[in-house]
Amino acid sequence: MLSWPAPLLPTLPGTGPVLKIYDTSRGEVVDTSPGTTARMYVCGITPYDATHLGHAATYLAFDLVNRLWRDAGHAVHYVQNVTDIDDPLLERADRDNEDWIVLAMRETALFREDMTALRVLPPEDFVGAVESIPRIVAHIETLLDDGLAYVLDDGTGDIYHDVAQAPGFGGESGYDEATMLGFFAERGGDPDRLGKRQPLDPMLWRGPRPGEPSWPGPRGTEGRPGWHIECATIALNTIGMGFDVQGGGSDLVFPHHEYSAVHAEALTATKPFARAYVHAAMIGLDGEKMSKSRGNLVFVSRLRGDGVDPMAIRLALLSGHYRTDRAWTPDLLQTAQERLDTWRRAVELDAGAPAAPVLIGLRQRLADDLDSPGAIALIDRWAEQTLAGGPDAEDDALDEEAPRIVCDAVDALLGISLGDCG
Repeated sequence: MLSWPAPLLPTLPGTGPVLKIYDTSRGEVVDTSPGTTARMYVCGITPYDATHLGHAATYLAFDLVNRLWRDAGHAVHYVQNVTDIDDPLLERADRDNEDWIVLAMRETALFREDMTALRVLPPEDFVGAVESIPRIVAHIETLLDDGLAYVLDDGTGDIYHDVAQAPGFGGESGYDEATMLGFFAERGGDPDRLGKRQPLDPMLWRGPRPGEPSWPGPRGTEGRPGWHIECATIALNTIGMGFDVQGGGSDLVFPHHEYSAVHAEALTATKPFARAYVHAAMIGLDGEKMSKSRGNLVFVSRLRGDGVDPMAIRLALLSGHYRTDRAWTPDLLQTAQERLDTWRRAVELDAGAPAAPVLIGLRQRLADDLDSPGAIALIDRWAEQTLAGGPDAEDDALDEEAPRIVCDAVDALLGISLGDCG
């Protein structure tokens, strides 16, 4: 599957520090400490609607991870999936009397446009579920052969993973059984399904159903894959086990990330699936989480269509910490636009306040669990000092190179283009 074009990434003097980030599974901020090539898997969209600001905030958080690793001297192997076959996609296509393939292709194309506009660095591997089905089937066959999966005895052809045979199950989320059961029921699971060995067993393969697309599956069956085995398979076939960061929204802690790890660790008989599990918080509107089910979405494409600068959208979303649930408001966007205008006026001057402390501070703040609000505050102070000096001020403290350096740093580290940096 095609990704999107990469924005130019300025090269900054020196190198950044080690990125520290909050690992959900350990409940603390940890050093990422990747090797020469940092490896990251971020769970992608189910393309049945346009990119909303909750999606955007998640992908911006992991775009910062990508940028900081590169600034620290690492190559980055970034993988993102597209769940281009799943219940929500089929339900939306049926509701709108539309071909599900056309719907998925259109919304994936719009997602690419939104990511390009927001200047998100693209993944090296952008992989759809449909194109991965042969590899998924092979993995399910392996789990069946090893006695770790079973076919439900009700004639449906549905296949489940037996989590009673998964040592350490629950270790990624840290949830107790009652909490897992609650989230499983809310987030696409079927804990009350008759015939399962355990209520928390996740579906690996859904047998054929009337009116649904299907593909050749395990043991000569037809059907389509489950959600969690999709990501486990794509990760194993691109970056392998023990990669540095598994990323996504906080609603993926359980069941999705827990089960993806269970599947991969069972297939490889090794641990861990990921060295750190990192989750971005939710964006709300009018006091509620922004979600398709609530119908309270603000779409990136709609804002762009209304003439909003994508850099203002990016800056507004980065003005809150990635791990803090926060609200989207018109005032937030207005403040971001005013801030963006101020920064652009400052970098257009012929000289500015010294840039070296700003670059050091930006790197330190962002390397400390992606403290984007702290980083933004540093640029605010620099712009204020620079604009107070004025373009013609005879002040030895002003530096002719500073506007360009700050402009490049804001671009490379925060991903915000302030225009031609000269």
